[in-house]
Amino acid sequence: MTSTPTPPGLARFNALEGPAARAALHEVCTSTAWAGRLLAGRPYATAEDLYSANDAAMAELTTADLEEAMAGHPPIGRPEPGDPASAREQRGMTGASDELKAEMLELNLAYQERFGHVFLICATGKTGEQMRDAVKERIGNAPEQEREIVRTELGKINRIRLARIVEEGDHA
Repeated sequence: MTSTPTPPGLARFNALEGPAARAALHEVCTSTAWAGRLLAGRPYATAEDLYSANDAAMAELTTADLEEAMAGHPPIGRPEPGDPASAREQRGMTGASDELKAEMLELNLAYQERFGHVFLICATGKTGEQMRDAVKERIGNAPEQEREIVRTELGKINRIRLARIVEEGDHA
């Protein structure tokens, strides 16, 4: 197996000063513990090394760490103004009917009341209907089961966002 050069975006991330690297990671995930683990693993030779560090850090997050991470995600269908990542990821809701948007608002509120946090799903590539069906399916889960699903979904979102750092590298 031949070694491949570190992707330019990843090389730029590896070279960032601590505060700038922490800020770039905060755009990916708002968990302080997660960011600390990824910062401690630098430099990363390959994108896969970075993704593996994400997976390992996600597995170690406490309930409080997960809550901190979830707080950085707006409800489905209502990305925060100035949050291009969430707007891009939730694109499937952009063309949704007013009826579907109203239904998602109701479901989001019911989910939040039940679990105490926003409904979190890796929305990239999903239609509004698929997101609606997922919240309907998951609202009946036990809290412990739902927390592990959220951990998995956050890990997927983080990987997609980390890939943007690796591919683009304009986070300096």
